[in-house]
Amino acid sequence: MGFLSEAAHTVPGMSTQPPAAASVGAGATALVEGAALVETPARVEDPALTDDGTTAEEEPRRSSLSPSRASDFMTCPLLYRFRVIDRLPQRPSSAATRGTVVHSVLERLFDLPAAERTVQQASTMLRPEWDRLLEDEPEVGELFTDDAARDEWLEGASGLLDAYFALEDPQRLEPAERELYVECDLDTGLRLRGYIDRLDVAPGGELRVVDYKTGRAPGEGFEAKAMFQMRFYALVLWRLRGQIPRVLQLLYLGSGEVLRYTPDEADLLATERKVEAIWDAISRATERGDWRPSPSKLCDWCDHQALCPAFGGTPPELPVLPVPIVVQAPAADEKPSPHTPGDEL
Repeated sequence: MGFLSEAAHTVPGMSTQPPAAASVGAGATALVEGAALVETPARVEDPALTDDGTTAEEEPRRSSLSPSRASDFMTCPLLYRFRVIDRLPQRPSSAATRGTVVHSVLERLFDLPAAERTVQQASTMLRPEWDRLLEDEPEVGELFTDDAARDEWLEGASGLLDAYFALEDPQRLEPAERELYVECDLDTGLRLRGYIDRLDVAPGGELRVVDYKTGRAPGEGFEAKAMFQMRFYALVLWRLRGQIPRVLQLLYLGSGEVLRYTPDEADLLATERKVEAIWDAISRATERGDWRPSPSKLCDWCDHQALCPAFGGTPPELPVLPVPIVVQAPAADEKPSPHTPGDEL
């Protein structure tokens, strides 16, 4: 295949036959970086202007979905509502924040000449990346009571970098893209968008989509759920480039394992149908104001139990938004958490 560096361990049972030739539908858009992200509103009333002052005739509403928000809805429709519609704040967690810092290090590591991409150099980058995050998001400083606690936490992040270097040799890699924002429009008008951690292109032109996770690899039976995000990205790339990625690869630094999958056209068409079905369900929930909780083990990581009927709480009143205004979702909200709650399930 010619991607140069290959990971050391592979979780079994996640491979298929090589992909068939791709056929591309209409409506693909170009790769975009830094664009604003949007989601559908809670419940609506007529008529109104969009948030830039134009009318519905001048600026039709564009429905959009990211893998992180699709995953929220599949996990729990009420969680989707809390995050997208109510925009309830989420407390920073040490695991997710550590994942953010490690992601930043791995992104910037490839700014260095190949010979300087060592585990020692990566470890020295942790503190500057933490300081950068602290400046942008001062609330993460509340995670630690003192410098000793922070330093112990950074030491844990250093261990994740050790795990990364055991899986890949970055001196033998030259990624084509890092933190790549992509979006495309399906034939139905639904816009798909998201961020890809890393895109590798082999000398022969084959694509490998890589995502870093700082949690542990999923347990048996949960691999397909973990791979949904990667199939989503593969679908977008296929619609944009007319090429099905050769490999989808998740690097789980928490357990030192790799999950690989080779998609084909049937996989991506099935993913497209699934994404459209998810959006249809979101649209119905929006129209009816029906956002039901879906209790599971993942509730242990949820910040919103006090407002959840499954735990005796009462959600806030739904906001009334005009048509065709769309709720603006900050770009950071669209990036999947580097440590997804329940990774270890």
